Amino acid sequence: MNVLPEIVLIRAMSWLFAVMAIIVLTGCASVGPDYVPPETSMAASWYSRLDGGLTSEEIDPQALASWWTTLDDPKLSSLIERAVAGNLDLKNALARVREARAHRGLAKTDMFPTLNIMGSDTWTRSSEETGTGKTDQLYTASFDSGWELDIFGGIRRSVEAAEADLQAAQENLCDVLITLLAEVALNYVEVRTYQSRLNAAQGSLEAQNETYQLTMWRYQAGLSDQLATQQALYNLESTRSQIPTLRTALEEAMNRIAVLLGEQPGKVHEQLQTLEPIPETSVKVAVGAPTDLLRRRPDIRQAERELAAQTAKIGVATADLYPKFKLSGSIGITATSFNNLLTNLSSTGDWTLSGGPQITWTAFDAGAVRRNIEIQSALQEQALIQYEQAVLNALEEVENALVSFAEQQRRRDSLREATQAAQRAVELAQNKYEAGLADFSDVLDAQRSLLSFEDQLTQSNGTVTSNMIRLYKALGGGWTSMAEEHKKNSL
Repeated sequence: MNVLPEIVLIRAMSWLFAVMAIIVLTGCASVGPDYVPPETSMAASWYSRLDGGLTSEEIDPQALASWWTTLDDPKLSSLIERAVAGNLDLKNALARVREARAHRGLAKTDMFPTLNIMGSDTWTRSSEETGTGKTDQLYTASFDSGWELDIFGGIRRSVEAAEADLQAAQENLCDVLITLLAEVALNYVEVRTYQSRLNAAQGSLEAQNETYQLTMWRYQAGLSDQLATQQALYNLESTRSQIPTLRTALEEAMNRIAVLLGEQPGKVHEQLQTLEPIPETSVKVAVGAPTDLLRRRPDIRQAERELAAQTAKIGVATADLYPKFKLSGSIGITATSFNNLLTNLSSTGDWTLSGGPQITWTAFDAGAVRRNIEIQSALQEQALIQYEQAVLNALEEVENALVSFAEQQRRRDSLREATQAAQRAVELAQNKYEAGLADFSDVLDAQRSLLSFEDQLTQSNGTVTSNMIRLYKALGGGWTSMAEEHKKNSL
């Protein structure tokens, strides 16, 4: 009965002890730089003055996570739920998370041994003229195994990079979600704003049509000339010409919402066709401190994770400077019948056994490895710059949103006063014109001014709400709860 020769066992054990000694002496250290999160210096407070309900109080995480509920609009909340379920950009981001998770798993497989099994069944037949004329059949089976020992940590650095890439993909998912929620809300506010502008324009159209009819009656009665009639007519048609443009913009906003929901254009028209007021913002908005952005903004967190991944890739490239150690072995069995194939290893059958350590070390590569290290180091420098740029962009976005939110409220208050004054001017001008105490041009100017101020006031109301949405987006709101659920679904 054949057994594994003693010499093979002794040599295998000696190599195993040698490898273990190398691992202990190297301390399982990984080549390349260890990642250290960048230190970011940020101001303790915002540069912009906090007016219009803005406060520096700490933000309630739950309120920030579902900021759209402060608008108290059930239809908006319904649209956001549908967008989270059907948006294609979000589904694509989820697919990228699953891809990154698979890459991480693939990187981890290099840490374990591999085993290959191969079998064959071949037959040969010689001619009767030159041979025996018989058919010979041969069965073979082989088992090959290999294991690269990660002495210098190149594989561990690869796993580290894949883990950071996965985390970056998850942060990208959060960033896509933030943008999606803001875009749905912004387009919803646009819909309500265009509807209100249309309603105001149609109301002005009716009032101007009454004025036109009045001038026609006065002209026919000989109480005024044709100039007043033509002025009333072009004022009427000027207002009428604005309505198609507003309707077009309204349709585009509703179609955009449908696409954001992952649906075909026209799918939300029935839900949104009823005229409803523009959602109003809450009286008080807490904005916290600038340093909070580092943990709340997914784009900053993504840039930091990409920097960590690139740092680990320097170690992967550096490992190529050192030798690679691998343990390999194979067993081959041959038999002339299938029944004897599996028993030949312990019998007098035909079998072969080979194995031992392998060491490979690139002696000359014209500097390719070192050039690759330089490339990865330069990419790390770029990743650091991109991280710093992401921080600056976030600060800029918030500062701009703070100013826009406060200043637009001041503009809205002034437009509200101007609209009320214009309404009184129209009434006075019409009364004087009907009494023959003023020219029709006074009525015309008052009506045009009223329509302009009403339209600007409606737009300002929508802009105030839109600026609040942009502020919440800039603060990093709207991803925590939903993104965590999506991460679980992508496992």
